[in-house]
Amino acid sequence: TRDKLRNRLKRIAGQVAGLQKMVEEDRYCVDVLTQVAAVRSALDALGVELLSDHVEHCVAGHAEGNGHGKAKVRSKDELIHEIRQTLDRFLR
Repeated sequence: TRDKLRNRLKRIAGQVAGLQKMVEEDRYCVDVLTQVAAVRSALDALGVELLSDHVEHCVAGHAEGNGHGKAKVRSKDELIHEIRQTLDRFLR
């Protein structure tokens, strides 16, 4: 999963670098905005992947004693509250 996320981040970084080049080259605004939309979409997909992974491994894994060290020290209610806050931030 980490390798998959790293690869996505590298692609996003490449897209952002492409955006920077487009602005420097004074490319047509609509073309730049189209690329901005593509970057936002890629970031959203990355966020969904991270959220899904977090719920699957850290929250659901908490009941089995698995998951990330930061999740292990929290109660079920604390993890649910954390998910609600994270979703609220992510969906804005």
